[in-house]
Amino acid sequence: MTEIAFHFNAPDRLAYACRFARKVQRSGARLVISAPAETLVTLDRMLWTLAAQDFVAHCRDDADEELVHASPVLLAADSRSAPQHEVLLNLHADVPEGFGRFDKLVEVVSAQDESDRAKARARWKHYASRGYAITRHDLVLKAG
Repeated sequence: MTEIAFHFNAPDRLAYACRFARKVQRSGARLVISAPAETLVTLDRMLWTLAAQDFVAHCRDDADEELVHASPVLLAADSRSAPQHEVLLNLHADVPEGFGRFDKLVEVVSAQDESDRAKARARWKHYASRGYAITRHDLVLKAG
């Protein structure tokens, strides 16, 4: 069964996604970051502008098929079209379809945006109602 974790109180969801991608890549695991298309454009730009020592090898899901399969981090508007990866980071407002084929699903929740927090609560209820055990990580507590 997919392991589900909610990372709450992210001051900047996209900056956190970049740090998370770096951490997953360094662990040797493969990651899919699923988000709306306009968010992926911004995230792609952010990943390319990280410091050289923080570089995260990645590509978009519309890249050449060989590159998509070789990339440790894949940016995808729809995670269902992604080749099998171990970790899915969801930046969509809704439950990602096909999340059950990933070993781990991570939901990133804003510290400030009440709409994002409300949608995260709905996703939490969805997973809990289907029997998934959910791990909660409060990013404010980790920083302090």
